[in-house]
Amino acid sequence: MAPNHSDLSKPPRIVLCPRCRTPVEWVEASRFRPFCSARCKTYDLGAWESEAYRVAASEEAPLSNESE
Repeated sequence: MAPNHSDLSKPPRIVLCPRCRTPVEWVEASRFRPFCSARCKTYDLGAWESEAYRVAASEEAPLSNESE
């Protein structure tokens, strides 16, 4: 697919590093995106591994066979 020439003139999207809030350009050259560095990426991975972050979930109703 050929690049759209109008896209070449757009400035890259800027996102904030989820860990330290440093602005990061969303381009292929940003190896650790959305993180600013390997350090922030590793810190975040460690937080997930140690269960510092959790995804909220609601209790599901038991299946009909389990309640009998």
